[in-house]
Amino acid sequence: MLTMLSFAASVSLTRLFLELTGYPQLGDAELHIAHVLWGGLLLFVAALLPLIYANRWVYDVSAVLAGIGVGLFIDEVGKFITQTNDYFYPAAAPIIYAAFLLTVLLFMRVRNPISTDSRAELYRALEAMGEVLDHDLEPKEFAELRDRLERIAENKERPAFAQLATRLLEFLDSDELVVAPERMTLVERLGAWVVHIENRWLSNSRHKAALIGGLAALGTVSVVNAMQFIIGGAETLVTELTDLVLVGRVGGSAGAALFSLQVVLEGVVGLLILAAALLMLLGRDRLGTTLAFVGLLLSLVVVNLLTFYFEQFSTIIAASVQFLLLIGVIRYRQRFL
Repeated sequence: MLTMLSFAASVSLTRLFLELTGYPQLGDAELHIAHVLWGGLLLFVAALLPLIYANRWVYDVSAVLAGIGVGLFIDEVGKFITQTNDYFYPAAAPIIYAAFLLTVLLFMRVRNPISTDSRAELYRALEAMGEVLDHDLEPKEFAELRDRLERIAENKERPAFAQLATRLLEFLDSDELVVAPERMTLVERLGAWVVHIENRWLSNSRHKAALIGGLAALGTVSVVNAMQFIIGGAETLVTELTDLVLVGRVGGSAGAALFSLQVVLEGVVGLLILAAALLMLLGRDRLGTTLAFVGLLLSLVVVNLLTFYFEQFSTIIAASVQFLLLIGVIRYRQRFL
């Protein structure tokens, strides 16, 4: 998660900084120190830290540096897929966005371990013992570690593992073990604050009203954007395509076909999101939130890939709004449905 968030922040802030400062360059007439080099350096440091240190804090630092490093590295992908070293090559933005989506997919896949056999459980138990050595084992972690070791000890299929788990349980029950006081990390404190604000200010009706308003606004914008080309006909489409050709973002029939596909998909997803808002307004919350979830997911995963190609990094703002609405839909379903 730290790598994923650092990745997103790294690319977004780099592009924002360069846009605000007019794309400055470090170097002179001969040298140009591209930020891909700083990204490579941070990736190298991120790889070295876990090899040098055994402390658990190193993993967090390494994860953040890896995210920043890969962001700075991949931000210059346009230079290395074109013969002209074109930093602003249109396909670079969707490539970066696709790489980020794959990182999110990987995060969703590995964040919850599936295997619960004795061997896998023992790996996790031994990893948690690092907290014991650092005198950083908190009561909640102690309870989780003890439960895990008890499950291993009760499994008679792997006697050696069960015996080791029993010995570790004896150590946990000894007077030598120091349990640290419960401490909340910055992320946990932030999460607790968000939940407090949510419980205090976002009642069912307010949360629902905010979702309906946000979904209706987003759906309307999407449909209007699509309809201006459909109603305007070929002339409006040709005008837009001509503008895109002038800035080098569309070339040939393939580019025109992709742009037309984006227009159609944006309209379809917009209608889906508008339908979700209407259903929630009529009290069909479960069906409405399901349609909203599908529509927002399609927009984030499919439509935005095309939008990044044609509108480049200005799409980050729209993608952020869609992501916040998706989180809002998920939280509404968790809290009230």
